[in-house]
Amino acid sequence: MKSFPEHRSIYKNAVDVIPREELDRRLATGETLRVKLGIDPTAPDIHLGFAVVLGELRAFQDLGHTAVLVIGDYTARVGDPSGRSKTRPILSPTQIEENTLSYLEQAYVILDCERTEVRHNSEWLAPLTMADLIGLTRATTVARVLERDDFSKRYAANDPITLTELLYPLMQAYDSVAIDADVELGGTDQLYNLLMGRQVMEYYGKEPQCVVTTPLLVGTDGRIKMSKSVGNYIGVTDPPPEMFGKAMSIPDHLMADYYSLVLDGPMPDAAPVEQKRELARSLVGKFHGESTVADAEERFDAVVRREVPADAPVVGLPAREEIWIVDLITLAGFASTNGEARRFIKGGAVRVGGEVVRDEKLTLPTGELDEQVLQVGKRRYARLAL
Repeated sequence: MKSFPEHRSIYKNAVDVIPREELDRRLATGETLRVKLGIDPTAPDIHLGFAVVLGELRAFQDLGHTAVLVIGDYTARVGDPSGRSKTRPILSPTQIEENTLSYLEQAYVILDCERTEVRHNSEWLAPLTMADLIGLTRATTVARVLERDDFSKRYAANDPITLTELLYPLMQAYDSVAIDADVELGGTDQLYNLLMGRQVMEYYGKEPQCVVTTPLLVGTDGRIKMSKSVGNYIGVTDPPPEMFGKAMSIPDHLMADYYSLVLDGPMPDAAPVEQKRELARSLVGKFHGESTVADAEERFDAVVRREVPADAPVVGLPAREEIWIVDLITLAGFASTNGEARRFIKGGAVRVGGEVVRDEKLTLPTGELDEQVLQVGKRRYARLAL
């Protein structure tokens, strides 16, 4: 069955749609679907990575469906082991409540508050008796649980896995039973949990939910998914100048992903430096309003200028249209060989106009380098001039 044109916004950033034919059918009926997204309030802030799946939930809202945010105030005491090699620390009820209030305030930057149903899974998980819990465990097998990649790796490495962690996928799945979910959303790292929801709903005699996953946004380090614990994140409530500065540190090869997944648009056809600045401007405008953009950019540039020593040498640019970044570094006298210049780039020690350069093949238009600053390491600066 083909998707109707109005449903394309739902599938635009989807990685997995399971089963696609079933979701197409349910969308085509015109019924109002209950679309679930679970949030464990283990930290007070939402970053751009989570904004991707919130954007998917907003797409369902815009088509008239009911967004159900399930606050995992009960499962937060357990900790989701997805992609982790050890258990999360247990949070106090006070921490969970404070994080929940902060999460909701930030989520409503993306979601329509009036059309969002908020539930706490302590409503149905806390009252479960031992008999209820044992009944829930009959919905799956130990072998099925150990199919999880993170569990199987830890089991093979003889690392401890608590029974509490093994119960987490079942508890998240029971959330879907309790709220009668038609669809559940999550990042690709949540696929196992979402599919467990289908299995457990069927066990309880419910129509299994459909599953939609979204990509994991790689963080500003350019290596792993965005995470506050790693420090490679951009928070949706970061102050505008800070958000602008963090955006300017995003590696070039990730810019298209940020444009597509966070801004829901194509990357402009421009020089890399301008693409990065436009990304920073657009992110600040999206989350703080257009009136904050100019000041954020000006403050970022002022910080870059303040860091440059007054006696920094002026390096004249060659009279040609482009220059290779390696040639620029050696021209400034900051590297004696091309190999040394490449090592600086690989180490993330090179900045042009405050922007980290990670691509050793990068060529820059000389006309755009006039009055920019080249930095290599913490103490070597050069002012560039035509």
